This record gives sequence, C-alpha cells and structure tokens, in this order.
Amino acid sequence: MESKLEVINDYLVSVFNDILTIEESELKKSQFKDLSLTEMHTIEAIGLHEHKTASEVAKQLSITLGTLTVSINNLAKKGYVDRIRSELDRRVVLLALTNRGRLVFRVHDHFHKQMVKAALAEMGDAEQHALIRGLSNLHTFLVNSIE
Repeated sequence: MESKLEVINDYLVSVFNDILTIEESELKKSQFKDLSLTEMHTIEAIGLHEHKTASEVAKQLSITLGTLTVSINNLAKKGYVDRIRSELDRRVVLLALTNRGRLVFRVHDHFHKQMVKAALAEMGDAEQHALIRGLSNLHTFLVNSIE
C-alpha cells in the first residue's frame, strides 16, 4: 500500500500536469488559439485593472526582463497588451491589457475559479482550512527553493 507521501506526490504531479495540458488544449480550441500558455500566464500576471511595469511582471513570473520583453512584443502585435506612458513620469512605461487581453483574462480566470470550486466540493470548513494550510506550506517551500 502506498504511503500518504507517495499518494500526495502522485496527485500533485498529476494535477500540475493536468492543469497545464487542459489550459493549453482549451487555448488551442478557443478564439485565442494564437496564444501560447506562457503568453497566457503573462497576461494573467499583468492583471485586469492594474498597470504594472515590465520589471514588476518579470519578477512576478520569475523571468528575466529580456524574456518578458520578447513576450510583451508578441502580445502587443497580437493585440492583447498595450504599453502606456505613466502620467506621473513619462519615462516609465506601464503594461495594460487591451479589450481582447481582458477578455482572455476573464475566460482563463473563470476556468481557475471552476477548478477551485471543484477542489473544495463536499469539503467542510476544517478541511478547506487544512487544504489552505497545506498549500501555503508548499508555496513557502517552493519560494524558498528558488532563492
């Protein structure tokens, strides 16, 4: 019989791979088939309402500014992202989603909300808090591993 550690590890690996596979598959079947999964995650990092600098987005994605610049150039050409000069300091360029970028963000966000609702289905408050605690511990471990 498998230990709890093996079962949890198998589920984590499987869930991670399933999410990536499903997200990629759904993008390819949608009106947003011109997007890669990496570009979708860049759109997600830019966010709906905030205007962020490229440095902020690169840090959030844990990628270099050069790598992000290539992605932003592609997303701008495809009509998902705009570069906007800051009103406070014209030297500062902010990233914002276009209408098309906001639409794909909302579609992607809906998928994530449905996924979380499915994970929490039939769980009581104590079980939900235990899941949150476990995921928080995992997140802390992963963040500390990259530093």
